[in-house]
Amino acid sequence: METLLLRKGDIETERLQCEQEGRDLTSVADEFERVLALDLNDPAHQAEAGALLDKTIALPIRSDYRFVEPSDLEGIRAARPPAPPLPPLARTGPDLEDKVYGAWTGRCVGCLLGKPCEGWRRPTLWGYLKELNRWPLSDYLLYGPTTPEMRERLGIGAGGVFADQVSAMPEDDDTNYTTTGLAIVERYGKDFAPEDVAEFWLTHIPIYHTFTAERTTYKNLVNAILPPASATFRNPYREWIGAQIRADFFGYVAPGDPERAAEFAWRDASISHVKNGIYGEMWAAAMISASFVTDDAPTILRAGLAQIPARCRLADAIEGVLEWHEVGCDYDTAVYRLHELWDETRGHDWCHTISNAMIVAIGLLWGEGDFGRSICRAVQPCFDTDCNGATVGSICGAIAGRKDLPGRWVDVIHDTLHTGVAGYHVVKIADMARKTMELIEKVNG
Repeated sequence: METLLLRKGDIETERLQCEQEGRDLTSVADEFERVLALDLNDPAHQAEAGALLDKTIALPIRSDYRFVEPSDLEGIRAARPPAPPLPPLARTGPDLEDKVYGAWTGRCVGCLLGKPCEGWRRPTLWGYLKELNRWPLSDYLLYGPTTPEMRERLGIGAGGVFADQVSAMPEDDDTNYTTTGLAIVERYGKDFAPEDVAEFWLTHIPIYHTFTAERTTYKNLVNAILPPASATFRNPYREWIGAQIRADFFGYVAPGDPERAAEFAWRDASISHVKNGIYGEMWAAAMISASFVTDDAPTILRAGLAQIPARCRLADAIEGVLEWHEVGCDYDTAVYRLHELWDETRGHDWCHTISNAMIVAIGLLWGEGDFGRSICRAVQPCFDTDCNGATVGSICGAIAGRKDLPGRWVDVIHDTLHTGVAGYHVVKIADMARKTMELIEKVNG
């Protein structure tokens, strides 16, 4: 089908990806220009486009490249920095279950906050907020106050899902993958392998419920290209945010144990991503795990960094955000600096792991420990709004626990989650928390 063909945007993304990975593009520079000049809507040209991607993935890394970025688990672990000390966790009892319930609920709430404005750039979101006297963002986006003229002028399409249009958490890939994580551990146990993740995708997730790296991987799996090759074969999106949004359950099921959470995340991420794409999921899972035992945002961020290579691009970027916070940079300046580094109008930048991870860090650091402020500060910068709101929501929900999450945030979804995962189409969030507790006992027993 047309949507599974390689497009001009894929080729442009591959060139950017290779440049950022440090690959030497000298030998293929002319070939990029030739393929970009082809009509890739014509299936006859797909072989040439594919052949180019086969060449780029094998290109050497430049000798002057300053980052060290392995994709194998052993190599990643060998390149990690020291981990910050964390308090111990009591693995049973109502307090832990409340935190697990809070993490699930926080993820849904943060995702719903960012869902209507996914794909909006700053002129649209900031214009919406300012015209409705709701600047800065401090509550759910609503459809009701908008007018047809305002929507047309700001470019607000009809596809968004606003909080005043729902009575439950609607399906979203961010929560589909949280549910998928639970189902994988439930089905295959704590020793699940990347091949198990692949099998589960093929049997429980329709291909058109996947996007970018995940859809490319799905296509590869159907064609018997198995992990880890499924992550690299003609996959220009191998460092995009798709793996990072799959992290959360692996943090939930390994509370207070960031290393185990990160290993689970590696097994999941390695079927579709490499390098910083993998690190994003490991970093997020480790942070979520740490949030069950500490509420200190810098410590949580460093617990995540302790599970990825010290000299990778993701670590370099997050260390930069930590430094902005340490020297007293204010929130608006931090957001401005982010936009100076990443171009929100370019798909590769908008959906990359690192740009969005920086926003997650900004939301946590400048959220000042407040649940609502944190998720709002993760959504207001734009980029992948629902993903970033969801990740920050998980962390802050685990810190607060379900009983301390404000009603104005949680009441909207009525403890109900819709998913596209077979067997979990409509579930109670409280039930998902209880299932998670059962799996915590099995995994850590």
